[in-house]
Amino acid sequence: MSHSADDLVRRSLAHVWHPCTQMKDHEWLPLVPVERGEGAWLIGPDGKRYLDAVSSWWTNLFGHRHPHIVARMKEQLDTLDHAMLAGFTHPPVVELSERLAAITPGDLSRCMYTDNGSSAVEVALKMSHHYWALNGQPERTRFVALSGGYHGETLGALAVSSTGLYRDAYRPLLLEPLVVRAPDCGVMEPGGRAPGVSWEDHARRVFREMEATLERHHKEIAAVIVEPLIQCAGGMRMWPPIYLKLLREACDRYGVHLIADEIAVGFCRTGKLFACEWADIVPDFLCLSKGLTGGTLPLAVCMTSERIYEAFYDDYSTGKAFLHSHSYTGNPLTCTAALATLDILEQQDWPAHVRGLGQHLYGAVSELSRHPHVAEIRQQGFVLAIDLAADGPGRKPYPAGERRGLRVYQHGLEHGALLRPLGNTVYFMPPYVVTEEEIDWLAGVAIEGIERATAD
Repeated sequence: MSHSADDLVRRSLAHVWHPCTQMKDHEWLPLVPVERGEGAWLIGPDGKRYLDAVSSWWTNLFGHRHPHIVARMKEQLDTLDHAMLAGFTHPPVVELSERLAAITPGDLSRCMYTDNGSSAVEVALKMSHHYWALNGQPERTRFVALSGGYHGETLGALAVSSTGLYRDAYRPLLLEPLVVRAPDCGVMEPGGRAPGVSWEDHARRVFREMEATLERHHKEIAAVIVEPLIQCAGGMRMWPPIYLKLLREACDRYGVHLIADEIAVGFCRTGKLFACEWADIVPDFLCLSKGLTGGTLPLAVCMTSERIYEAFYDDYSTGKAFLHSHSYTGNPLTCTAALATLDILEQQDWPAHVRGLGQHLYGAVSELSRHPHVAEIRQQGFVLAIDLAADGPGRKPYPAGERRGLRVYQHGLEHGALLRPLGNTVYFMPPYVVTEEEIDWLAGVAIEGIERATAD
C-alpha cells in the first residue's frame, strides 16, 4: 500500500511522538517520510532516495532488506512466531547462544536476552551488584562510569551515562555513579588531548584518575562500565585500546567487574569483530544489540561467564535466582534475524573490508582537515567524526544554539544523504555494503554542507 508523502507526514505529526526530538522543531524542519529500504538507501513514498550514512542509528550493517535475513525471517514466521522463554526453549535461541559464545572474546558462555540495548545494560548492572551481594559483599552498590559516556535511556542505564543532555532532567531519579574523566583523544573537550600528544600517551596519563578511583573506592564498587574505543552518543569521542587494557588489569587487581557496552561498536564497526579484541581483553559482561540483527528487529543480549552464572545457581529456596525478565525475551523471529546476520558475517572477512572502507572514507574527506571551521577529523574503523568550530585551529566551539550541524543535516536531506549530526559533530557510520563511489558522493555532499553551514 503506497501513501502520499504529505499525508504520511501529517498523520505522523498528529499522533507519533518521535524519539530524541523537540517536536516543535517540525514546525519548520520537515519530517522525512520513508516507505522502502534498499541496500544502503531509504526511499520515500515520492521516490526520493536517501543514502543512510548513519545506518539508521547504527543498526543496519548489511543494507536494508538484506535478502538472506528477510528469507530466514519469513521461513521462521511459518514455524514459530513467539513463545515465552521462561520454562521453554526453541531452536533459534539455542543456536544463537551457541554461536555468540563461540565468536565473542574469552569465556562469555552465558546469554541473557533483552529487547533493547538499554535493557541489556540494566541486566549487567543488576547482575553485577547481585553477584557481589550473593558473595557476601552487599556494600558494592556503586558503579564507575566515564565522562561523556552514554548507555541508554532506562533509569539504570541513564544513571551510568554522564552526558547531561540526556541525563540532567532525570537526575533526582537516578543513582549516582563515580564519574571518571574519559580518555577522550579529541582536542575540542576541556582536558582533552593536547595537540602533538599521542593518543596512547594521553590515555595513559588520564588512566591515573581511574586507578586512583578504584584504589580509593574499590570496596564499594560493583563494576566499571565503558563503551570500548568510541563513546558514540556523547559525540563520537574516541580513545585507544591501551586504556581498555589498563582498565582490565586494574579491575582484576581491585576485584571489580568490567562491563563492556559494545551495543554500538560491536560486529566490526571498529575494524575488528568486537572492539575489546583491539586490547585482547575479556570483560565480565558484554552488552550487544543494534547490529546484532542487522538492523531488522530489536534484540539485545548481556553475555557473561560461567563464574558469574554459578553464583545464582542454587535451590529455589535460597532466593538466589536472577529474576529479570521481558515478555519477548529471546523471541524466535529476532533470534533468527540475528542468526542470519551471523551467517553473513561468516561469508567474508568483514573486519578487513570495513577497515578498507574506512581508509577510503578518510581520504574522501581529508581536505576538511584544512578547513577554517573544522577543529578535528577522527576515526576508528568505519566510524568517522568531524567537529565543526567557530575557529577551527583555535578549537573555539560554535554556540550550541546556532545548530551548525543541523544545517549540514538539512543540506544532506536536500541532496539525498542522511547525515544526522550529534550537535556540531558531523559523523559517518554507513552500512558495510556501501560502495566506494557512494562514499565519494556522500563525502562531497558533506563537504558542501559544511561549507554552507559555516559560511556566515
